[in-house]
Amino acid sequence: MRKSKFPESQIVTILQEAEAGVPVAELLRKHGLSRGTYFKWKTKYGGASVPELQRLKELEHENAKLKRMYADLALENAAIKDVLHRKL
Repeated sequence: MRKSKFPESQIVTILQEAEAGVPVAELLRKHGLSRGTYFKWKTKYGGASVPELQRLKELEHENAKLKRMYADLALENAAIKDVLHRKL
């Protein structure tokens, strides 16, 4: 997936401008966005603040790390069971 040219903090700022009452069409022209991008951001980041997004990223990173650890342990466990089964 292509990386956005806007950091998440700027995306939240743009969405907050819209909530403050700036017309959407004006925001789109000002920041060079398409309507689709704006509404996709609104569904994904709507109502979130910058610290919440940073915490979400940290949790996603930690979750990915834990999934890798589980996969490694499950593979090791299966190998040990296979070896024990062969001895019996």
